[in-house]
Amino acid sequence: MLDPVLASANGPLMLDASELERYARHIVLREVGGPGQAALQQARVLAIGAGGLGAPLLMYLAAAGVGTLGVVDDDTVSLSNLQRQIIHATPDIGMRKVDSAAAKIAALNPHVTVETHPLRLTADNALEIVSRYDIVADGSDNFATRYLVADACFFAKKPLVTAAIGRFDGTLTTIRAHERGADGEPNPTYRCLFPEPPPAGSIPACAEAGVLGALPGILGSMMALEVMREIVGFGEGLVGRLLMVDARDMRFETIAYGWNPDNPLSGRAPTITALA
Repeated sequence: MLDPVLASANGPLMLDASELERYARHIVLREVGGPGQAALQQARVLAIGAGGLGAPLLMYLAAAGVGTLGVVDDDTVSLSNLQRQIIHATPDIGMRKVDSAAAKIAALNPHVTVETHPLRLTADNALEIVSRYDIVADGSDNFATRYLVADACFFAKKPLVTAAIGRFDGTLTTIRAHERGADGEPNPTYRCLFPEPPPAGSIPACAEAGVLGALPGILGSMMALEVMREIVGFGEGLVGRLLMVDARDMRFETIAYGWNPDNPLSGRAPTITALA
């Protein structure tokens, strides 16, 4: 029996019988089908962080059959991580998070290639790393990294799915700041949404404030869904829309935001012309 062939933008993609069964629930979806599964298998996705948000993000992208997953994280697994970072387990304590994540992904789906980056992103390395991938998903836990990743994606012309969480709340949006909308106006940047980071010390870290363990699971899973929708191309994406989740009262809201002509990255008179 011949292996099934899925059509893709880059030519036919062969699936063996086990892969056909593995992705059967995707292939029967009209919005995904064979071409969508082929697009997932050929995609290269970079995850910033293998923590609370990155854990479910990576697990679901691996399960979906995304061909290559890059993982950036310079931390090691600690006991306090295990309350929410479900890609890691008790025997992984002390292990580099990128290695622990790679092992779990390999166990879940051996067809996925994992590229580990056990480092902290800086202005010196971010652009080079981001440029290797088709789409970036940022689950980092600090504003400096979020701005750096968003700026790097702008210069590298890469779409960005970015999320953040607090104690009981979270946000999610997609940035395609290197493109224009249907009205011809530039798409908004991360700096259009958040012009300035909050003052240092005004937002307590997770270790100080705490976080409801299942919350990053919700937001990380939604990040994976948004990445998959960007790759496959169905539904209305979150470009220019910020999804806000209130886990205390289980409320979801979406607000619109637009391009700020005064933003320093893609405004009429940009002052940011390189990563810094």
